[in-house]
Amino acid sequence: MSRDSRPANHLAGEPSPYLRQHRHNPVDWYPWGPEALDRAKREDRPILLSIGYSTCHWCHVMAHECFEDAEVAAVMNKLFVNIKVDREERPDLDQIYQQAHNLLTGRAGGWPLTVFLTPDQVPFFAGSYFPKVSRYNLPGFVDLMEHITEVFRTRRADIEAQNREVLAALKTAPRPLAALPDAEVLGRATADLARAFDPAHGGFSRAPKFPRPGELEWLVREAWNGDDGARRMLLFTLEKMLRGGLFDQLGGGFFRYAVDERWQIPHFEKMLYDNGPLLGLCADAFALSGNPLFARAAELSVAWLAREMRAPQGGFYAALDADSEGHEGRFYVWTQAQARAALGSEYEQAAPAFALDAPANFEDTHWHLQLAGEPMDPVLEAARQKLFAAREARVRPHRDEKILTAWNALMIRGLAHAGRLMQRQGWIDLALQAADFVRARLWRAGRLYASHAGGAPRLNGYLDDHAFLLDALLELMQAHYRPADMAWARELAEALLANFEDSEAGGFFFTSHDHEALILRPRNAFDQAVPAGAGVAAHALASLGKILDEPRYRRAAERTLAHHGAELAEMPVASTSLLAALAELRQDPGLLVVRGPESQLDAWKALAGRKPPQTLMFFLADPLAGLPASLDKPASGRAAAWLCREGRCLAPVARPQDLEL
Repeated sequence: MSRDSRPANHLAGEPSPYLRQHRHNPVDWYPWGPEALDRAKREDRPILLSIGYSTCHWCHVMAHECFEDAEVAAVMNKLFVNIKVDREERPDLDQIYQQAHNLLTGRAGGWPLTVFLTPDQVPFFAGSYFPKVSRYNLPGFVDLMEHITEVFRTRRADIEAQNREVLAALKTAPRPLAALPDAEVLGRATADLARAFDPAHGGFSRAPKFPRPGELEWLVREAWNGDDGARRMLLFTLEKMLRGGLFDQLGGGFFRYAVDERWQIPHFEKMLYDNGPLLGLCADAFALSGNPLFARAAELSVAWLAREMRAPQGGFYAALDADSEGHEGRFYVWTQAQARAALGSEYEQAAPAFALDAPANFEDTHWHLQLAGEPMDPVLEAARQKLFAAREARVRPHRDEKILTAWNALMIRGLAHAGRLMQRQGWIDLALQAADFVRARLWRAGRLYASHAGGAPRLNGYLDDHAFLLDALLELMQAHYRPADMAWARELAEALLANFEDSEAGGFFFTSHDHEALILRPRNAFDQAVPAGAGVAAHALASLGKILDEPRYRRAAERTLAHHGAELAEMPVASTSLLAALAELRQDPGLLVVRGPESQLDAWKALAGRKPPQTLMFFLADPLAGLPASLDKPASGRAAAWLCREGRCLAPVARPQDLEL
């Protein structure tokens, strides 16, 4: 019987690509919701909660070994209410149960996340991947489930006592400060990064190595402030990433992380949330250095995005799978014979440029391409095009075609930032079209939705959706000002304050005030795979408050920083999004307004790649009406620039070369 001809379970009607992957499992899966949760309470059954996503390699492995196996499924169906969750659509649940995993095991979690819950949704055992039979020092899944059930049946009092401790730990609040953290925290962050820096290979950890764009964005800020050490760490790390296997040398775009310290072999997923910030960083690095390696990476990444990730209506899909034809990386790796066949007579000259003359670096049999040559070498570029064309004939990885608001916002920001720094109007146009998609499809009557899947918006928007989108609009308006975007930014800011702010303690909850009641309302100051929504919200509100002269926005940012101040002071590099907000409030990088005829603005727009990116820059083509007072400078028929700090503007400047920031 083929997989798709099996009877469908309760996931059959779900629009999430991840849940649909499991709709024909013999497991009686439910989506998270009242039907499954009520059944668990009614029958006093433990819940087996499995959280993953559709492009996750180890999620696929556990699915093949366990969830597609009739014997394993029979045990699951007999003993548990089984619930599948797409972590990309339900980051609220993922945050709660990843925290619980850390508390219960003392280790970081990951995906797949496997958690056993009491009928009232409290976790009492957690793990990640489990094989069907014991190996890798992990118990077999059937044995584990039978043991868990026995514990649940015979030791309920112990479980309930543990649950009280777990809930108390999950709900522990941070120690707020009475005021903003001191500015010395900003300098400590760079010093902490310098201590963690890998001088041989770049980055700030041993294997596995994640790109961690928030830390690199902080170094961009410090590099523009004159810190040569920050500049060196930033450029060296990005160059190592781009020459190694974290970057797709043929098609563009970044993979999720490297499994080794040299950035050679990645985990082959491509996630939208990584590629938006990393695109912006490539443009920052090019602006700082002029190195064509960074420009090439930005160009290839945008080409990949437009070719493979863009929906017809303008939004961007979520991710590409690590696997194809059942094997991780098969789409991307090469044998020397395959490369010879693609390159023909050019092989001997081109092979060293992609490190094909070095020993095999993937499973001792294949080559994952590195960039050993010079990025502007015409021989290398001709070889890249031939290899890319040959690769296009392969079976492609699965693409997750849901459109997530938060991840689209990260890409909108990255495109707009790269487009304005590198003077690429086409990239800015892609950002504008994606923003228009979000407004048309995911913003309804003042409510923002988190996901567009199956042709419709769904799920309450989270803090990240609102904060990232507000931040993206601020970047987009600096690349191409539209009055409607400013009006929308104001609406989003008001929605943030009305629906997410903790009016008593300060800061923001991750879920809205009218969200489904869970065992915890998560809130987080620390950057994870994406930046912390609280930090992005604080930074965006501080910036918008400056533009609109709205003190409520600044006060909300200050209260957020005070609420998380002790956490920020303790581990500043873990919260670079909050650091950026603190720098905005403590240092005031300024507001630049250029106004004049459209034909005269190009010379001024070139400033974006030559001045600190943290300075807000607006280029306003006459005629424009309804501008905020801070942007509404006199129109004289000639372009002029006003630089403003701390509520005061200097005299207008008539030539770009005379402007000092």
